Amino acid sequence: MGTGGGWVWEEADEIDLHRHCLRRTLPPGSGDIALWQLISTLHAGPLDRSRPMWMSCLIDGFDDRRFALYIKLHHTVMDGVSGLQTLVGALSPDPHRRSMPAFYADPCTGHDDATTHRHRRLPDPLALVRSSIRHTASSVALAERVATGMAAGALAGLFGGTTMTPFAAPYVRFNERLGHERAVIAASWPRRRFQAFTTKSGVTANDVVTAVIAGALREWLSDHDELPQRSLVAICPISVHGRELNRSELHGNMFGAWLCPLGTDLPDPAERLDLIHRSMLVGKQHVKARGAAASLILLAPGIASTVLPPMLPLRPRIHVGYILPISHVPGPRTEMYWNGAHVEQIYPISAVYDGQGLNVTTCSYADRIGFGYVADREILPDIGELVPLTEQALTELERATGLV
Repeated sequence: MGTGGGWVWEEADEIDLHRHCLRRTLPPGSGDIALWQLISTLHAGPLDRSRPMWMSCLIDGFDDRRFALYIKLHHTVMDGVSGLQTLVGALSPDPHRRSMPAFYADPCTGHDDATTHRHRRLPDPLALVRSSIRHTASSVALAERVATGMAAGALAGLFGGTTMTPFAAPYVRFNERLGHERAVIAASWPRRRFQAFTTKSGVTANDVVTAVIAGALREWLSDHDELPQRSLVAICPISVHGRELNRSELHGNMFGAWLCPLGTDLPDPAERLDLIHRSMLVGKQHVKARGAAASLILLAPGIASTVLPPMLPLRPRIHVGYILPISHVPGPRTEMYWNGAHVEQIYPISAVYDGQGLNVTTCSYADRIGFGYVADREILPDIGELVPLTEQALTELERATGLV
């Protein structure tokens, strides 16, 4: 109302924190299983679009006086890298520091008042004209990058199998339509186990993490007699943030993406790691050369072929663009504290959609890497099995490359 029919941001200078900051206490004697069950329930609930699209929940009740903080933020607000940096802004490496700013506070003013007030920015006709001119010029450049990207992708696909076509992935149960419940599980492993591969094989730690996830999924599908002959494909976000994020980069999304074959058709874990490493090298060069927007546009056919079929009445089980997203978020390199409380683990939990009923995100923190698995409960009712399968896949890869 009152915007002339234009799309506008509705800004909330002050918010009612009682609607965003919740608390849940677990029953006496509860452990990690009860924690993940509660987080699964919280994760399934939609955010209220009439208010700023974030919420947090302080979870206590553990016998050893630990507590957990669950934060949910809509992906249109910011990407995973920005979201984690926003959270880290409320932490400190000093265990004696107190009165840290809240993670939701304005980074410029620290303002976190608990009253509610909103206003809308009305469209400025002159600004719209100027914006149209700028967008026209940028669109021409973007079209050029897309065209050259298509040509480069076609050439790359001819050599080495590092580039995937929009319909190269086999249809598996993860590509079904979502139900109303979610299943969440997470665990962490020592960072040194992944870094050992960088010295041995010249790959990145993220390549190793992706290969381990591929091994776990291969084993899970094989155990359920559902392993396809064609390789699974993951859509992998590639951040275009600089090494040091400024305040303007803490809002919005700044990433491209790449379709990476996971090599689940290969029985040798070392061969899977090599394939993933070569593909991600090409992907990073592609996003850097074409830009984030062009890389996402080039993936539009693959994304559409993944998320649209589950919406159809007949839901044909045809080839899709990718099976699941796999992303990696860099976290603090040192131990952190929240107003004196030691942060033991940081686990990322991302989103699932119709057509991509499984999502895996990892986050490095201090000397560990946390794996966060989230899925639709009907699609993956035994999600807890992925934790021991991840350890199994990591051990098999260590043996295959001579590290064990």
